[in-house]
Amino acid sequence: MYIRFWGVRGSIATPLTNVELEVKIETAVKLGIKAGITGDSQVPDFLESLPLHIRRTVGGDTACVEIQAGGKILILDAGTGLRRLGLDLIKRSGGNPIEAHILMTHTHWDHISGIPFFVPAFSSENNLTFYSPFPGLKERLARQQNSEYFPAPLSPTFRFVRLNEHTQFQIGDVKIDIFPLNHPGGSYSYRITYGNKTIIYATDSEYKELSVNSVKPFTDFFHGTDMLIFDAQYTMLENVEKEDWGHSNVFTGIDMAIEAKVKKLVFIHHEPGYNDEKLYTILLKAKEYVDINHPKVPLELLLAYEGLCMTL
Repeated sequence: MYIRFWGVRGSIATPLTNVELEVKIETAVKLGIKAGITGDSQVPDFLESLPLHIRRTVGGDTACVEIQAGGKILILDAGTGLRRLGLDLIKRSGGNPIEAHILMTHTHWDHISGIPFFVPAFSSENNLTFYSPFPGLKERLARQQNSEYFPAPLSPTFRFVRLNEHTQFQIGDVKIDIFPLNHPGGSYSYRITYGNKTIIYATDSEYKELSVNSVKPFTDFFHGTDMLIFDAQYTMLENVEKEDWGHSNVFTGIDMAIEAKVKKLVFIHHEPGYNDEKLYTILLKAKEYVDINHPKVPLELLLAYEGLCMTL
């Protein structure tokens, strides 16, 4: 399975500001002077040596993740990252019809606001199917594009499939299981299996009771997955301050992943108020937490950023 992250922010799109960009450039220039860069040939290695929050941006688009498996294209959520994914699908297709399967966790704005700008929807030759356990998904999405809010209606080419909770279905040779999460208005996790590899997408969920028994239904669903993509929008303190807002944190994710014997844990749905330096600091603290408390556990921690690609 191939996976690519197109949008990783939560709540609202958060583009990099000019001030933040200038700080990155200024810091890189100062570090380059300190490192004694004197020629073009030294630049690639120097850039590679820069701290991640200087040479890279996590990105500002909201939730959208692409998975390719068994010749199928699966899209997890349709936040603002869907716009760029749509353009890339057109480029990849070479003019041929596009088939894509869009799995929706829920219909909060940050997970649906890319749909009006998804260019493949403008061609009736493309086969685009939405999946969700929510009733009336088509009507929900159509309301987003009422003429009061957007100049074009919901694409008539979209197909909609209503799913049942706690059931498995297939898209070609890809098996998909569904599980409900704790989020205002409801949200769903998807466990995607192809061959002997699995990916779980579990964003927008809060875990207030952290006893083993309380989280067991979730850790059972997560058990043994190769990659768990996990909502870690808040810090532990923010989880207390923003109770019932429906999000989690890196430490809860780590504890649940270890209990579930997860191999890779990818943090996503980043807080819009956090800049790149803050997010990578949180990742470092998360790695320290594992090193101190679970030094023998082979759990890989990653921070989702736009353009992150992996093959399982």
